[in-house]
Amino acid sequence: MAIAQRHAGQQSLFTDDFFYFVLRLRKSRIHSVADRVRRMYSDESPEQQARHLIRSTAAIAFAAGGIVHTPAIIPGFGIMYEGLGFVAGTSILTRMHLYLVLEIALLFGKDIDESDRVKELAAVVAACAGGAAAPVAVLATTMNPVFVVATGALAATAVTQVIGESAIRRYKRSTAPKAAAVPAPAASRRQHG
Repeated sequence: MAIAQRHAGQQSLFTDDFFYFVLRLRKSRIHSVADRVRRMYSDESPEQQARHLIRSTAAIAFAAGGIVHTPAIIPGFGIMYEGLGFVAGTSILTRMHLYLVLEIALLFGKDIDESDRVKELAAVVAACAGGAAAPVAVLATTMNPVFVVATGALAATAVTQVIGESAIRRYKRSTAPKAAAVPAPAASRRQHG
């Protein structure tokens, strides 16, 4: 089937369309943010540049994670809006984290159209789902909506930190120069020879 064909490790057109239309990923925006960070912090390493992105995203995640669950505080009325806000907020936070990972990938010189990115983005979606479930679990156990707002803010921030640091480790490891093969010591060769 032509829709699923790939060229040399590149994402299929279907995958690219899925990211664009369903997840609303705008690769031109991702490229422009990575380029801007490189210009703003040109004297820093990709790891340091990535940490600027993580801090910025964490601040937004903290605010969004709390705001999403604020309607739960309003008795009776809030439960309906909590559900709507939860879905919308989770979608926004997930997309924001997808952008973060792809921006970090670019800072480390990775091609964001490679098929390897698909697995990474799937892991981001899973992490975001886990972070979104934390406030719901708190509400179910405490029945106190005030805790939900704080938990939502903290969970979203923690997810940002975990995703960002994981991306740095992954891309840093994959761009590190390969260690040269070290010959066995002479004494070890004599024993086996």
